Amino acid sequence: MRVSVQSTGGLQRRVEVALPSERVEQMFKTRMTHFARTARLKGFRPGKVPMKVVEQQFGAQLRQDLVSELVRSSFDEAIAQEKLEPVGGPRIETLSANVGEELTYAAVFEVYPTVVLTGLDSLSVEKPEAEVTSADVDAMIENLRRQRVSYNKVDRAATSGDRVTVDFEGKLDDVAFEGGKGENTAVILGAGRMLPDFEKGLEGATAGATVTFPVNFPVDYGQPALAGRTAQFTATVSEVAEEEMPTIDDEFCLAFGVAEGGVEQLRREVEENMRRELASTVKGRLKNQLFEAMLAANPIEVPATSLESQIQRLQVDWLRRMGVSPDQIKEAPPREPFEATARRRVALGILIDEIAKGQQMQPDAAKIEEHIEIAAMGYGDPEDAARQIRDNAQLMSQVHASVIEEQVGEWLLAKAQVTSKPSSFKEVMNFGA
Repeated sequence: MRVSVQSTGGLQRRVEVALPSERVEQMFKTRMTHFARTARLKGFRPGKVPMKVVEQQFGAQLRQDLVSELVRSSFDEAIAQEKLEPVGGPRIETLSANVGEELTYAAVFEVYPTVVLTGLDSLSVEKPEAEVTSADVDAMIENLRRQRVSYNKVDRAATSGDRVTVDFEGKLDDVAFEGGKGENTAVILGAGRMLPDFEKGLEGATAGATVTFPVNFPVDYGQPALAGRTAQFTATVSEVAEEEMPTIDDEFCLAFGVAEGGVEQLRREVEENMRRELASTVKGRLKNQLFEAMLAANPIEVPATSLESQIQRLQVDWLRRMGVSPDQIKEAPPREPFEATARRRVALGILIDEIAKGQQMQPDAAKIEEHIEIAAMGYGDPEDAARQIRDNAQLMSQVHASVIEEQVGEWLLAKAQVTSKPSSFKEVMNFGA
């Protein structure tokens, strides 16, 4: 087998492979012989079909199958011989498989970049130092109260904090647009869940009233057709209700799973959870700082194949967050807003893999179980969810990748220079901002 490798620019490689005709024809004859032993053809006993007839009837398909198999196996042999690491599958070009001639083809693919890690011994990070205070717990309890707020119908003009129920329709240049209509929609004034102009337009309205007001869409709005434009909305108010905050008592505690110990036990559990979240957030910030510093010290070219795949994943994630099924749209969102994030993720993944291989890291079993348990906690039956994760090869691959990323972060942190920065729970967690 002859193999030649060419660089066709950047990380792309073109591998040309030629297999001797003798090898191909010998394998074809062997395959024909095996097939003839079981071949069934009208007018002949099983296994007694003449070879010439077998070739006439089945030869073309048998040769096609053999060529496909030889291309796959010889490609694997070629990249192993040349010590190449393809990114994704190859594109096969200029395939020639004429009878009695060499089997030749060219495979075009990208390879991962060669990485020589530098600067890992001089990384520096800033660690926020914060504690959970009694005032922080008070603020969190108040936040829990807001989660259990109820609303009572009132006969007055709507003001900030009220829940206003409306039917509405928006128009651009007197033409209704997709997504601009809603029925029996509850809007909490001042909550920021709707565009500011929309909430402001409902202030002062009373039940039964119909109001019309302009709404300015920001230039970075998720729907390009609306971004930077002003729509005219008409809303009919069916109800105005004011909020009523719950009393912090045993019933309130029970709503959050605290059956014994009352308010004091609730405060203890809230504080413990806040400490865990604080520690996790600080850990995440340190890891992000380390990874950013590592990326800055090790700029690399990323494979276009990996970049496009990552962009597509980000587009799908964005659509799902917007409540849109990717299968329901005809055209994907623009790729440009996702490119920088995708490029960073691909580059970071390559560097993390390089460190993991260099340090011969294997996913820690205890960390794997911890990641599975955390992922399963959000489901009604965590034990069943954990079992499903363990039985799913793709999900387990993602878990292993997350664990390796965590271990690489810990390895970098052990080498880094860490300086402390006094802070507070609110600052670190961006709580109450």
